[in-house]
Amino acid sequence: MTQSHIVSGKATPRGKFPHLKIAGGFAFVSGTSSRRPDNTFVGVEVDELGVTNLDIRAQTNAVLDNIDGILTEVGASLDDLVQATVYLVNMNDFGGYNQTWAQRFSGNAPTRTTVAVHQLPHPHLLIEIQAVAALPHSFDQDRAD
Repeated sequence: MTQSHIVSGKATPRGKFPHLKIAGGFAFVSGTSSRRPDNTFVGVEVDELGVTNLDIRAQTNAVLDNIDGILTEVGASLDDLVQATVYLVNMNDFGGYNQTWAQRFSGNAPTRTTVAVHQLPHPHLLIEIQAVAALPHSFDQDRAD
């Protein structure tokens, strides 16, 4: 049995897909960005002349915060992540993203693959992360009863 979840208080998915899907004791989190519910982005500053400053560290933190908030819906957290696929628009951002990742995870980090992509759904996005978390035993038991 699978369950799809759209999480209130999070940015609405830009297509027909859920924030996460539960199957086989795992939570599969759709690609997540730094987009806020009001469709603005963390890590983006545009000055009065239209000059844009994009911050990979702020965006990485925001993406991880968004994933953590999505996982909270099913009683899980970043500590339960087992796998992450990270999409970077520019591999020159790898250092800042990698430093931020290391600050968020200690010895219990999930497996990870990082790939470069040509672009993401908005030009202000530098990073998107798709993730898989093992559900806490209590969540599995609650659903089995």
